[in-house]
Amino acid sequence: MLATPDIILSGAVTLLAILIAIGFAILVARTRRATGIEPPAMGGNPRLDRALRVQGNTVEGFIVFVPALWLATLYFHGWIPPLIGLIWCAGRITFAVGYMAAAEKRHIGFAISIFSVLALVILAGIGMVGAWMAA
Repeated sequence: MLATPDIILSGAVTLLAILIAIGFAILVARTRRATGIEPPAMGGNPRLDRALRVQGNTVEGFIVFVPALWLATLYFHGWIPPLIGLIWCAGRITFAVGYMAAAEKRHIGFAISIFSVLALVILAGIGMVGAWMAA
């Protein structure tokens, strides 16, 4: 069961999402170094404020993304859940690039991410209902 393509692909997407989150943590560290703002200060420069929000919003998004991805993977099956997971990852990167350029450019990436999670939740629900009906 753990060696099926959908499980492996969702595992790879999960690893990619983790690497993206680590990359955003590194972005915060580099931005701190560039601006000279040391911890525990959490602001004082717009670039640092944006980097912290990119990281914070991504961590907040993980709370719903990871369970949604895995519920959809386990109950819906197939390549669609990991594909949507990849779209979520692309949305996070788009969000970060936009936000770091200017806060008002974050919306497209945020929308991609949130709609990806909603799609995963819908797939998980469909799959769970199907599993319930089959049981």
